[in-house]
Amino acid sequence: MKQLEIKKDKHTTVNRTVEKIIYNLIFNYVKHMVYVMLVEKGPHFRYLFVNEMGLQYAGLTEQAIGKRMEDVLPFERVLEIRKQYERVLKTQNPVTYSDQIMFPDGKMGYTESLLTPIRDESNEIKYIVAVTRDVTELVMEKNLLIQAEQKYRSIVDHNLDGVFTLSLEGKILEVNPAGQKLSGYSEKQMTGRSFFDLIPDDDVEDFKELFHKTLQGISLESLDCRFTHSKGYNFTIHLKTVPIFIDLEITGVYVIARDISEQADNAETIKYMAFHDHLTGLFNRRALLDDLEESIQRLKNSGTFALLSIDLDRFKYLNDTLGHRAGDQILIQVADRLSEFSKNNIKVYRQGGDEFSILFEGSRHGAAQLAQKILSIFAKSFYLDYQEYFLSPSIGISMFPHDGKNAENIIKNADEALFRVKERGKAHYQFYRTEMNAAVSQILSLETHLRKALARDEFILYYQPQVDLQTGNINSFEALIRWNSKDLGMVSPGDFIPLAEDTGLIVPIGNWVIDTACKQIKEWSKFGNNGVKIAINISPKQFLQPKLVETIKEAIKKYKINPSLLQIEITEGAMQDTKETSPILKSLKELGITISIDDFGTGYSSLNYIKQFPIDVLKIDQSFVRDVMNSDKDAAITTTIIHLGNSLGFEVVAEGIEEKEQVNFLKAANCQKGQGFLFSRPIPAQDVERLIFNNKVRLVLE
Repeated sequence: MKQLEIKKDKHTTVNRTVEKIIYNLIFNYVKHMVYVMLVEKGPHFRYLFVNEMGLQYAGLTEQAIGKRMEDVLPFERVLEIRKQYERVLKTQNPVTYSDQIMFPDGKMGYTESLLTPIRDESNEIKYIVAVTRDVTELVMEKNLLIQAEQKYRSIVDHNLDGVFTLSLEGKILEVNPAGQKLSGYSEKQMTGRSFFDLIPDDDVEDFKELFHKTLQGISLESLDCRFTHSKGYNFTIHLKTVPIFIDLEITGVYVIARDISEQADNAETIKYMAFHDHLTGLFNRRALLDDLEESIQRLKNSGTFALLSIDLDRFKYLNDTLGHRAGDQILIQVADRLSEFSKNNIKVYRQGGDEFSILFEGSRHGAAQLAQKILSIFAKSFYLDYQEYFLSPSIGISMFPHDGKNAENIIKNADEALFRVKERGKAHYQFYRTEMNAAVSQILSLETHLRKALARDEFILYYQPQVDLQTGNINSFEALIRWNSKDLGMVSPGDFIPLAEDTGLIVPIGNWVIDTACKQIKEWSKFGNNGVKIAINISPKQFLQPKLVETIKEAIKKYKINPSLLQIEITEGAMQDTKETSPILKSLKELGITISIDDFGTGYSSLNYIKQFPIDVLKIDQSFVRDVMNSDKDAAITTTIIHLGNSLGFEVVAEGIEEKEQVNFLKAANCQKGQGFLFSRPIPAQDVERLIFNNKVRLVLE
């Protein structure tokens, strides 16, 4: 019973968290007047929430919150508003109504309100949410139209622009003489015909969106699109739409059309010249700067993109030898090859000379794959005047936001990475690293030592126990690689792992980890009846290696271990390409290996791949666990991941546990296992045997 009460309190906490999120994300940013009313017997309506705009327009103060409508508003005003609220109760549906009020500046105006009922568990209307917007301009426009019908008719009939009156369905009801001339049809031929039929298929969706916006009361929206003449040819027009209001209800739409085909042609030519390279037709540097700024603004809160800076090796020699005309022809062929990669998330640019750039919206892993593909297409020779020439590209890559948060730094760092490629032999790619500007010589030295580390047997596996949070038992560990260099001493994984990724050394190092972990599983088979499970991390680059499954299979066979005792941990970023990921995971699962998603929730989380792939374990990233006691959001996210894993039959492991309170939280949420400094730091194998196995340590979690 006590456990049930704990769960109930926890559920209440989550609900309160959700309420706070709703208030912060919705109500505090709504620019219209917002009122949340509690429905009481009578009926009476009590203010529970009013945003700042609502208080100002209604002439209320914050003291009104918590009071009934009749306690704070004039009697006449209450009578008018209550009718609308009672309509909601009577009809059991949302109600929209218009009203005339005096605004804070003393002027009379018009508003439109939407009253939405909110029901409780017993399906009774418990609250009514009112959202009110200022529609004074729309009403004034309608009144002016009514008062000046003759003036309007004169303006329409003698207007040089085509004026079409459309029904709510888009059918043409009236058209002025200019509209008849514009379209080539008489008014009789136009009446009853759908205006959508006059817009070519490629543009009709944009017009439909504009039309439906107008039906929602948004006036004076405009659009440049093509229009089909009665003779069958298309030309460009500029459209404006105005809703037709009668008694505050929209009954149709005015479409005002002007022929701008000549201006459009000129503007399109100027725009093309401004944003395209005149030689290759690719986007130019100005377009790149604009696109970078747009991508930064759109992805600044969530998302990544890469800038690939490409330079053609020895192009200057070819250009000087063959002449600029021949060089230009080669550049055009290069542009054609790079253009093959253009798609929604990839844009190709020419910066000038033999410098090209590619903007790729995606992950670091995806950028590396793209760079490999670019290198591969240059394996094919170029032909000019029946002569064969070979070119190779050098590619520098910077990632947003890690390598820069503005266009200038992103470009500079991609160029810096390109410079390092040129320094180190050309014809390959390199990601930018922050050390490039500060300690390039140190990186080169570190890489030299890293390349010798395997041969010198300098790597060690440390093991961090994964504790059963309910019993305190330990039957699994995460293996973490350490580098004890004979020359440099202990080198942080944060320093050498990214370098190993960039240089490709992560693959042989990862193979060493696989072999060593399997050997350790064999040696620890004497401890425990069912053996000891070891989890190893597989990098995205190693995960996509063709021989990964065979490497693991050979290690399992070599040491004759139970495959289920080997657990591989892959990040969400390695699982984006379903076509590549699915067969690899399937093959690993057929070996009997346990599969875990590492740092779950920090990457491109997808319920779809959780459903598709044979996953056994979810690991909650320590960034969520760290703040579960201080952040309602992190607590809610962590609880959600645990519940998701439990409902799908996954084992859930929480990383980064450092406090007893975190353990209590995770136990209450039914998280199976945890690891972190509270239990043990990663320690060598001999210390595991001495401190845990030989002493039969059991971490009791009271």
